[in-house]
Amino acid sequence: MVAVKVCGLTCVADAVLAADLGASAIGCVFWDKSPRFVVPSVAARIRASLPSHVGMVGVFVNASRAWIEEVRGEVGLNGVQLHGDETEEFCESLTGDVIRAVTLENENDLDDLVGLSKTVTLLLDAHDPVRRGGTGRVVNWTLAARLAARRRLFLAGGLRAENIAEAVRMVRPYGVDISSGVESQPGVKSKQLMRKFFSAMADV
Repeated sequence: MVAVKVCGLTCVADAVLAADLGASAIGCVFWDKSPRFVVPSVAARIRASLPSHVGMVGVFVNASRAWIEEVRGEVGLNGVQLHGDETEEFCESLTGDVIRAVTLENENDLDDLVGLSKTVTLLLDAHDPVRRGGTGRVVNWTLAARLAARRRLFLAGGLRAENIAEAVRMVRPYGVDISSGVESQPGVKSKQLMRKFFSAMADV
């Protein structure tokens, strides 16, 4: 069973729907340059609305360890997801589950990514040094499959109902991460698109 993480949530209603449809985790963004940014108090209300079996991940970009731990404590995060230029040492120093966003531009990057700490789960997304994710751009699934065969991987980047079955069949990832593909606008999830996405996932 492929895990599904719905990321970039900003309100309780969208989080509850994601959980009801079968999401294994939801993500909130704690980077104030993102259109999906939420403050910890809002995220804490979202967390409180979720059933115990649905995890909550906090997304950070080049944040200090102090800020990450403060948010983790206030919100009750199950894990953190790093989308900046964090070093491997920084990633390994964090407690709990850590997801690290990476890009895979060509075959030469494969060995480097495989060699990263196994205590960190990788999330493969399209390269964008400005927006740091949520771009709607699809990654190279052929290269992604080679990476997923060698270590635990979340696949992100332009996933939506129309392509998720093919993406999962090609890449065979541990999990998928969706954001813009189920939105009516950044930070606002579409009930119709979310239902359509999870319906497509049921056929994988």
